[in-house]
Amino acid sequence: MTEARPGVDGQPSAGAPPTPARPDGRRGESAADLRRIGVNPDFWYPVAVSRKVKRQRTFAAVFAGERIALYRGRSGRVYALEDRCAHRQVPLSMGVVEDEILRCCYHAWAYRGNGRISQIPYLPKGCERPPRGVRSFPVREAFGLVFVFPGDPEKAESAPFPVLPEFGSPTHRTMTFSRTVKCHYSFMHENLLDMNHQFLHRGVLGRIRPELLGYESGPRSVEARYLFVPAGGRKDRGAGLLSAEGFGGKDRPDVITIRTEYPYQTLHDVPEDAELPAFSLWAAYVPEDAEQRTNHAYGLLMIAKPPVPGALHVAWPFIRRFTERVFAQDRMAVEAEQRAWDEQGADRNHEVFPLILDVRDVLRSNGVPISAQPAAGPGGAPSPDGSAARAGEGLAGASAEPQSADRRQP
Repeated sequence: MTEARPGVDGQPSAGAPPTPARPDGRRGESAADLRRIGVNPDFWYPVAVSRKVKRQRTFAAVFAGERIALYRGRSGRVYALEDRCAHRQVPLSMGVVEDEILRCCYHAWAYRGNGRISQIPYLPKGCERPPRGVRSFPVREAFGLVFVFPGDPEKAESAPFPVLPEFGSPTHRTMTFSRTVKCHYSFMHENLLDMNHQFLHRGVLGRIRPELLGYESGPRSVEARYLFVPAGGRKDRGAGLLSAEGFGGKDRPDVITIRTEYPYQTLHDVPEDAELPAFSLWAAYVPEDAEQRTNHAYGLLMIAKPPVPGALHVAWPFIRRFTERVFAQDRMAVEAEQRAWDEQGADRNHEVFPLILDVRDVLRSNGVPISAQPAAGPGGAPSPDGSAARAGEGLAGASAEPQSADRRQP
């Protein structure tokens, strides 16, 4: 565990341990390039906003190149299947939902929520049936999001799941974000954790002097605490409303605590002289493509309601505009970082902030290498998205149910 407490002007305050020195910004030439490390699939990841997965409808989702067909049955339950029919590989997300089964749009093969074939309507009695269906994924719906477990399904039950007590609380209101960002997910962790980039937001937040109060690192987490001290300049009205300054606005310091707890990230803002956060943010960055050069950022901004009834409702559009402006600036920066990596073919930046070096170690040690070669698909053929190797493991255990040819219900 490492703790750093820089004082004024970046110098250690009296009695505080000095910031540990790093011999270089890359921790040795032998360290693997973090941008070639993929997320560990043995965690719960959001892949859709719940309201977009409508009853008796399908929704095409994706995780690191694996296409996933979500569908909501008549009961309201959400299921997740590998997005291909075992027959002709047509995406099941193009299919039709009938009660709790999903029927392929092409030849009407029907699948249960566990991936097993429920019916092949034209198959004569006595004919040999396919031995396998398609892979299914464990699903959990919470916080207005649909989570899937893309890794080993036997680990799903014991895997950590986000705990967000403020969500749904009568004392808070939640703003949901769902945006695609064209960069490796690690750039997102670094962007939020390194609050020294506030110069980027000077037109929205005014001038901010962030002071690192301290940080702690562990095998799966890094947590940093900053003091945000206003230093003049014009600030977006939504910024003050979000941090509980009210419409009148008054500049005051805030303590910002940011934590990467693999694979999620959180932020809490506590205004000066307050005991509870004015707002809390939970975020997950879910790779979309097999190369993991694009991620989908899901965010839940949980804002404490002020004592005045209806005040947050009035402030809502101002807060939304402010957060969208900040996110747009951050997206511009991280996508520029990704373009530089793509042009150079490697990570050639020179990081000097120990905190970011630590979070890189956490992401690197908990992630999995991105395969340079496509995984083998059925029959040894390369899979276009590199996902067939993982999917094949699930297919082996998803056998078709024996049944008569005229059975039409699961």
